Amino acid sequence: MKVALFPNLDKQDSVPVARKISQWMKDRNVEVVATAETAKLLGEGIGPLPLDLWGKSVDFVVVLGGDGTLLNAVGSLLPAEIPVLGVNLGHLGFLTEVEYYDLWKAMEEFIRGEYKVEKRMMLKATIKDGEDKPVASSRPFGKEDPGLYALNEIVITKGPFARLINLEVKVGSVTVDTYSADGMIVATPTGSTAYSLSAGGPIVDPALEVMILTPICPHTLYWRSLVIPPDETVEVLIGGSHPDTMLTVDGQRGVRLVSGQHVEIRRAECKAYLMRSKTWNFYEVLRKKLKEGDREGVLGRE
Repeated sequence: MKVALFPNLDKQDSVPVARKISQWMKDRNVEVVATAETAKLLGEGIGPLPLDLWGKSVDFVVVLGGDGTLLNAVGSLLPAEIPVLGVNLGHLGFLTEVEYYDLWKAMEEFIRGEYKVEKRMMLKATIKDGEDKPVASSRPFGKEDPGLYALNEIVITKGPFARLINLEVKVGSVTVDTYSADGMIVATPTGSTAYSLSAGGPIVDPALEVMILTPICPHTLYWRSLVIPPDETVEVLIGGSHPDTMLTVDGQRGVRLVSGQHVEIRRAECKAYLMRSKTWNFYEVLRKKLKEGDREGVLGRE
């Protein structure tokens, strides 16, 4: 078995925890790899392996951090279909599977193959110019693919000044409405417990495949989120000149939108593969996580 480590190097606990996991794995004859940068930090016994080769040889990836780290890992590993195991060193951790205090028991099960893999719907956003031609993005699979891929959400939002932007939203060829708002969130069911929830959107079981449209602070006395079928196409057109408008992907990557561009969002062909224990249940996690407060550093809880 070969396992890759993907720690968030900006979290103070991640490197010590990664070293512990690495030693634990090696004691059980599991080969451990990481990127060259991470392998150098973790010390001897970690094989350096470029990310683009993980899909050909790695059985699964252990991500150390919070939901943001897991989102970053999923985006960085596409289009490889590698199961990802999230270890929560952050706060809420809706996407991560294992809390640190449960880690060692859980790892025994995972290396024995006692787990399930959830295939989660993703979104693909394509930025197009005034002639409806795709504009190259900052995160394509290759030169032939201008798409931006999200597990949680695609967000179109205004710049830093306190002014609204006008967004015409279409589903298929039909205009739903034109919103004067701070922005628009197009989320997956996985992302329904993230930014969309904070903006007043519904919670959706991640086993479903739908798209959720939630405006951000719309200037109106009435508004509701929309839940639409996954085979539809959402188009967002920016009215007027708003030079600071941004498109962000899972809160991890951003692309500035210029006048005349619009955004087309649809269900992606690729999926995210999340490792879960066989007893994992979304509603139990939902009940627990929405009640949680701040957490202590994980190493301080040993």
